[in-house]
Amino acid sequence: MAAFNKFETFVGDLGLGVHNLNTDTFKVFLTNGAPSASLDSVKADLTEIAAGNGYTLGGEDILNIYSEALGTGTMGATDVTWLAAGGTIGPFRYAVLYNDTSPSKSLVAWYEYPGGASITLNDTETFTVDWTDVFDLT
Repeated sequence: MAAFNKFETFVGDLGLGVHNLNTDTFKVFLTNGAPSASLDSVKADLTEIAAGNGYTLGGEDILNIYSEALGTGTMGATDVTWLAAGGTIGPFRYAVLYNDTSPSKSLVAWYEYPGGASITLNDTETFTVDWTDVFDLT
């Protein structure tokens, strides 16, 4: 399982009301450049992979939904799958979550592909980001 890596500005952004985990649109995009928890804060700080062959610039909507029970908030999401069609997608190493609703496209977190190496999807191959309980805010 890939580790959840939070951008440091995410916590401050929550306190300032930048994110509404229930109604804002959160997306995931792919990059081959290493994110920095302390230096990166907006989508423009990272270089997204090129569009084409089944990958769309801006990434994919995770269809997030927020709930709270017994003092723990959880933002659930729908898995995102890319299918390489007509060529390759990548290379990429990181899946980055950001708030597409915020004017600055504020960053939330990233996952690194297991094994610590970049991958390229060949024609007909798929890559899935599994969001099983992405966030537990206690």
